Amino acid sequence: MKAAGWALTALAMGSAPAAAETVVVTAARMLDVDSGRMVDRPSIVVTDGKIVSTNGGNAPADAKRVDLGDVTLVPGLIDMHVHLTSLAEIGGYQTLKYTDSFWGVVGVANAAKTLRAGFTTVRNVGAADFQDVGLKEAIDGGWVIGPRIVPAGYAIGATGGHCDDNALPPSYDKTLPSVVNSPEEARAKVRWLHKYGAQVIKICATGGVFSLGDSVGGQQLSVEEMKAIADEAHMLHLKVAAHAHGDEGIKAAIVAGIDTIEHVSLASDEAMKLAIQHKTWFDMDIYNDDYILATGTANGTEQESLDKEKAIGLKQRQTFQRAVRMGVPMTFGTDAGVYPHGDNAKQFAKMVQWGMTPLQAIRAATSQAALALGRDDVGAIAVGRWGDMVAVKGDPTADVTVLEHPVAVVKGGVRVE
Repeated sequence: MKAAGWALTALAMGSAPAAAETVVVTAARMLDVDSGRMVDRPSIVVTDGKIVSTNGGNAPADAKRVDLGDVTLVPGLIDMHVHLTSLAEIGGYQTLKYTDSFWGVVGVANAAKTLRAGFTTVRNVGAADFQDVGLKEAIDGGWVIGPRIVPAGYAIGATGGHCDDNALPPSYDKTLPSVVNSPEEARAKVRWLHKYGAQVIKICATGGVFSLGDSVGGQQLSVEEMKAIADEAHMLHLKVAAHAHGDEGIKAAIVAGIDTIEHVSLASDEAMKLAIQHKTWFDMDIYNDDYILATGTANGTEQESLDKEKAIGLKQRQTFQRAVRMGVPMTFGTDAGVYPHGDNAKQFAKMVQWGMTPLQAIRAATSQAALALGRDDVGAIAVGRWGDMVAVKGDPTADVTVLEHPVAVVKGGVRVE
């Protein structure tokens, strides 16, 4: 790591650069994601990590001035569905070969890969042992590099469901600490997660691809349990994300007041109309099917899980296409950890292939994601936001794949090296 001015030093890895430091970042163009127009020769003034001007105003004479050249600046990207302490390369029963603390350690490397890929904010929707909370603390404290993390800690689920551990026989009887079996237990679990650092609550409303012995679309939490979770979380000013593949579970989660629905593979038109009515966001991971099917069982994925993915992968993409046409509010979430970290931006091309314009896809990972998070400090290059920017060659509104190859990433006004 370089020691000079623009290096991402240990001090600058956190939420903001050193006190009172001002940096002026210039480039050939900047995408205003709200208007969709390109701004020529922007001059972004960042003081204490936050943007104070986009036209060069309020910059002191001694400010650092860095010209990134013939590039387009876009806001720091947001991935709403990652698992930083998971590895696509180690799945199924192969994970049992590693000690528990291994996963927190690889999370450090995955966080760095994610940040360097242009994703300056992520929502980590599920991690054992509050590893994502610890990773966030290490990043914010400047000990390691990584994106801004909205951590969930454990994901709440039912006994034997997608958020339980079904891989072992009864003699081992391992039940995850986030399992609930009543609305009362569900409400208490939200309080417990909040106590230990969760900033979003994740639930498993239906079965899943990588859980064993359950139906991928079968509902696993009752409406009453989901409503208790949503009510308690909202009282604590927390958002709730629901893993849900099957239509009944999706509709139940929407009616219960869940904020974002993850995966959404088998949603009916009725579910989409409900989402529009309740202003519920869909967050659909439509890239990772390519990786899962290409690698098969090589990474330890069980044949049962591979069969589930084959059954729903194309249907999920067709659901995404219908959701875009119907105007369901959409965000950008990839399920990173199911495929290798750092490849997050590969999903943009899939979103365009299945019905979005490039600008819609970019907004899903910037301004729309910020709205879904309930945050006004990320998602745009604008006064009052963190100085988070990604520089790419060319025009991403014409060729969204340029986002896969950032030439510079800036977090809080500091360039990531």
